[in-house]
Order: sequence, then C-alpha cells, then structure tokens
Amino acid sequence: MGPGPGASCAVTLNSSLTPEEQRAYQDPRVIQRLLREARTIAVVGLSSDPQRASWFVASYLKKEGYTVIPVNPKAGEILGEKAYPDLASIPVPVDMVDVFRPASECLSVARQAAAIGAKALWLQLRLINLEAAALAAGAGMAVVMDRCVKMEHARYFGRLHWAGMNTEIISARKARLA
Repeated sequence: MGPGPGASCAVTLNSSLTPEEQRAYQDPRVIQRLLREARTIAVVGLSSDPQRASWFVASYLKKEGYTVIPVNPKAGEILGEKAYPDLASIPVPVDMVDVFRPASECLSVARQAAAIGAKALWLQLRLINLEAAALAAGAGMAVVMDRCVKMEHARYFGRLHWAGMNTEIISARKARLA
C-alpha cells in the first residue's frame, strides 16, 4: 500500500524507479511499519552459502529477533531453520515475503504470497517487477521494491554504522590498514 493522497516521501537518486514509483514502493512510513510489525519473514531464494547476500540478510534478521523461514527447494535446512520448497508449504502464517529471486520470477512469488495471505511483499535491492507489485497491492499487501530489508532495518533502528554496517567496535583511534 503506497502513501495516501498528499503524502510525501523522499525520492532517492539510487533507484531506477520513477519518482512516482518510489513514492508508492519505497515509502519510509510503510517500511518502518513493516519492520516494526512483521515478525515472521519467509525469505524466498535464501541460499545456504554464507557468502550470498540472502544468507547475510537472513542471518541479520534472525539476530534482530525475526522468525526467518527459508524458502529454497534445494535445501533441507538453512540457518538452523527448516527450509520449504515454496510458500504454500509453510505451515504458519507469514507476515512478510522477502524475495531474492530474479525479477522475472517475482510475479509468481507475488501470486504465492497472495495465496497464503502474506501481509507484505518485499523485493530486494535492484529487484523491480511492477506487475508483481500491482498484484500484491491489489491483494491488500504492503509492497516494498528495490530496497534491502537489512539496510532499511539498520537505517531506522540504529544499526547503521558510518561505514555502512555496525562493526560493534567503539574507538577514537583511526583504524590501521594492514
């Protein structure tokens, strides 16, 4: 659900969405509400490889207290959680579906998310599929597109360090490069 009439939100330069699409799918109020209210997040395309962005994001979300449900037909377990082959196989209600699949697959994921009654569809950074977004919004879901859920959580909930991540190191000394 995008912003209401007369609502404003910052338009960013680092998105290929139009300013109107950014207002509809990158509204800071919607993002903050989702991050506050969603507790169960199905991560479609979650990799078992710790070097992949999906694994890094999901492990961060888990550390922050979210229930993460891996959706990967090739895995049995990821991050200590049972993996499911698709959204329909998940036996519990899902608040948010976070997508790490190619944009061409997002419409199918949006259909599955609508079918299970998910409350939100989140397409990760650089994922843009307007048809999927329209389908999800039409099904009553909040939609975020072309944003990273980990970065947004860090931005709004105090975990973003000046270097882009929280290093958990406090020092007045300049770090030495090795």
